[in-house]
Amino acid sequence: MRKYILNTSIISSIIGAVGVVQTTRKGPRDWRLILMWISWGITVALAVGSVMQQDEDARELEDS
Repeated sequence: MRKYILNTSIISSIIGAVGVVQTTRKGPRDWRLILMWISWGITVALAVGSVMQQDEDARELEDS
């Protein structure tokens, strides 16, 4: 679990959510807001996938 919490890509994607939440609260509610949430979701998915790939690569090197 620590590998996810301390990873910089995960941290930056969570910080990016702050802007999306503020825009949701204060900005206009139109199609761009939906795209912002989708974009943020993709960013989080890529960050988690990156951490998983790094962990898999590290385990593969240990087994060799």
